[in-house]
Amino acid sequence: MHSAMRSILNKHISIFMRRFLYIIMVVVLFSACGGKKQDNTLPVVEEDRQAKQLLQGIWVNTVDEEPAFRVEGDSIYYPDSTSMPAHFMIIADTLIVEGGTVVKYPIIRQSEHVLDFKNPNGETVELVKSDNTEDDITYFETKHPVVLNQNRTIKRDTVIAYNGERYHCYVQVNPTTYKVIKSANTDEGMEVGNVYYDNTIHVAVFKGAVKKYSHDFKKHEFVQFVPKDRINQVILSDMILMKTDAEGFHHQAQLCVPDSPSSYVIDVVVSADGKMVMKEVPNE
Repeated sequence: MHSAMRSILNKHISIFMRRFLYIIMVVVLFSACGGKKQDNTLPVVEEDRQAKQLLQGIWVNTVDEEPAFRVEGDSIYYPDSTSMPAHFMIIADTLIVEGGTVVKYPIIRQSEHVLDFKNPNGETVELVKSDNTEDDITYFETKHPVVLNQNRTIKRDTVIAYNGERYHCYVQVNPTTYKVIKSANTDEGMEVGNVYYDNTIHVAVFKGAVKKYSHDFKKHEFVQFVPKDRINQVILSDMILMKTDAEGFHHQAQLCVPDSPSSYVIDVVVSADGKMVMKEVPNE
């Protein structure tokens, strides 16, 4: 009898101990979770607001005494009407300009009327704040960048006798609102982004009144002929009917880098039965 009671008592003690140990483990884990949380946030880099305030106004190059840029709020405006305004910050004696790309200009000296900094070429740029803002502000009257392509619809109709049949080739260049930003440098060596607008080009070929081919071309359809690092900088400028032969109607697609001699020419051939192939035109 006593043996049976001891067995039952030992069983209850064993259950109690297991529950007690479980409670201790839960308390330890809860205490660990309730401790100091790990701070994974990155430190915030404070902008120099006082330096930004000193930069407000029109700044003139001491070499040619021409306005270099105008600062208003968080933006830099350039006298060249083709250049986009750029957002800027000043952090730790560095002027950081976010235009087409992000460029850092170490500040050598800054006061209310003087600004000296290094451009990416390692040259020291010396500027002074304009004391003739009424005249100098006229350099910045055009706040919106001017587009540097035709920005208009171009239509061409060509009637061709081909294999004894009358064909009609139609090309229409349509401007778009898609911006192409190309980097350039000011006289001070500051990088700016010039704005251009791309085009789409509609090509159609009719045999009499029957439409044999119709398509709207965009520049990314020519990516196999343009390096990947250049495709975003080119404009689908034009497509010109050059000749006809046994292959069909040869249209010369022109993809140009704005303000540059660089261009890519692709032969777009539409056959009489409405098939299209592209071929690179070799440089002559």
